[in-house]
Amino acid sequence: MAVEGPPRSDDDHEHGDEPRSVTELVEQPAKVMRVANMIRQLLEEVKSAPLDEASRARLRSIHEASIKELESGLAPELVEELERLSLDFTDDSTPTDAELRIAQAQLVGWLEGLFHGIQTALFAQQMAARQQLEQMRRALPGGQQLPPDEHPGFPGGPQAGTTDGPGSGGMYL
Repeated sequence: MAVEGPPRSDDDHEHGDEPRSVTELVEQPAKVMRVANMIRQLLEEVKSAPLDEASRARLRSIHEASIKELESGLAPELVEELERLSLDFTDDSTPTDAELRIAQAQLVGWLEGLFHGIQTALFAQQMAARQQLEQMRRALPGGQQLPPDEHPGFPGGPQAGTTDGPGSGGMYL
């Protein structure tokens, strides 16, 4: 199961013709997480307090700056999606409380969807790796198969080059 981003245009041949996973589309995950947490906290604050005109103007500028910061941490495909979906405050008038709350909630919802997509992609990658490991185990010759959860060289697993028969005393007598 692969999680893919939106369809890519023909002029985007930087990465070949293969679709990129959502984990590759977040170019600066730490930055995106920081901005997302700030936006989520800001939404909680906005919900609990009435806003005067100066507060709404400040929140509008914070919202716009947050989107710009997010865009700098995302691949172009996600930037385009965010621009299509986010509310723009096009005129110079101060937005209402409701408009600001809707814009912030929409942005938080988009970010949560992005994070769920990343989690799904990581889970799918983990499952594919696990499946590949199982296939490799089955491909081992009969005498070399390892029981599940035993890895050579790891604590609790068989050590490379050791035998469990008599006369294999090792360092200890």
